[in-house]
Amino acid sequence: MSHRPDRTKRRAVMSCATLLAPLTVGLTACGGGSSDPLASTPYDASDAVTVSAGDDDRTVNPDQPLEVTAENGEDTLTDVFATDAAGRVLPGELSADSKRWRSTGPLAAGVRYNVQISTENDEGAPGRRTTRFETKPEGKRLKVKLGPDSGTYGVGMPLTAELSHRVKNPGQREMIERALKVNSNPRVEGAWHWVDSKELHFRPRSYWPAHATVTLRSNLKGLKIRDGLYGGAARPVRMKTGDRVEAIADASSLVMKVKRNGKTVQSMPITTGKAGYRTRNGIKVILAKESFVRMTSASIGASDFYDLPVYWATRLTNSGEYVHGAPWSVGSQGVSNVSHGCTGLSSGNARWFFDSVRQGDIVQHVNTSGESMAPFGNGFGDWNLSWKKWRKGSAVEGDKREGATPADTARLRPRV
Repeated sequence: MSHRPDRTKRRAVMSCATLLAPLTVGLTACGGGSSDPLASTPYDASDAVTVSAGDDDRTVNPDQPLEVTAENGEDTLTDVFATDAAGRVLPGELSADSKRWRSTGPLAAGVRYNVQISTENDEGAPGRRTTRFETKPEGKRLKVKLGPDSGTYGVGMPLTAELSHRVKNPGQREMIERALKVNSNPRVEGAWHWVDSKELHFRPRSYWPAHATVTLRSNLKGLKIRDGLYGGAARPVRMKTGDRVEAIADASSLVMKVKRNGKTVQSMPITTGKAGYRTRNGIKVILAKESFVRMTSASIGASDFYDLPVYWATRLTNSGEYVHGAPWSVGSQGVSNVSHGCTGLSSGNARWFFDSVRQGDIVQHVNTSGESMAPFGNGFGDWNLSWKKWRKGSAVEGDKREGATPADTARLRPRV
């Protein structure tokens, strides 16, 4: 997956509930409007579609493609979005009649997928179904997929490790953490956090330094994790950071300020989510840049219809928050919040922002009345956890050891 998106590449159809990689199907909903309706509740599409992986939490053969089929004559597929725990998207194609979606890339072995399916019935009402499944691991090796791909990122980009087998035992988790080696130049204080039994994230106490070099490698190969399970090899990661770029979008003043290495370089009028679609408060990490996205009302069930071509779209969440060009709402930018959750800019300001940021840069929304950005599961919200809470998610915790002294704790706190 490229981390330096080609601005000439056009996305056919993409959803405000889809993310990161080119899928040939999707719908998005972030257009503005003058009315202020509440979204209708999508119907449960569990009976309307079938998924080849079966019911939730099944283990399937990764050699078989994933298929989603609309079974009823009344329903069609509008969006299928399948990702693994590291945020990698499974590409796929939608049939001409919008009745079937089929993966076009291989499924990874020993990973868990989350599949979000959007449908529409013959009356135009939206439906939703979400399912999860795992693929069978290869043999009895604990494989680990390290992320992100090697490259240059913003200072907010976390490191990730996705395991092929579940690990719940605290001693086994500690062994794995100690075998995942992170080195940073300049050095920083950092820690792993177990998102769940198969996924870990690593971040520093505060953002990575600008122009740092970070390496991540695994020493798990051949290590006995438990009876019958031994560590496997993993491809190392070499990550560099660019300038420290932070955007602060204030939903009260309706201004977004962009800072580069601590200095404000741009201040722009914005509009954010209106009632019923409030933008999430908190720190978000830029996930992707898409020069063109089609955004429609269907995928979020908005009662005010729209179908808009959107340019210079910078993605912030899995659920579909973007910073993007919104020429239809220029009169409201800096005045009122009229979007469906995205941050709208003039076309010129959106193009400047698109050209000025990279994956891993920070966008923080403040003073919205929306829910808080989740730490996990909707992109990279890792920075919304305090350092104290972050470290509690690590199996290597010096200050949790019974009888540990302050000196012990200081020695055990990892610096990378």
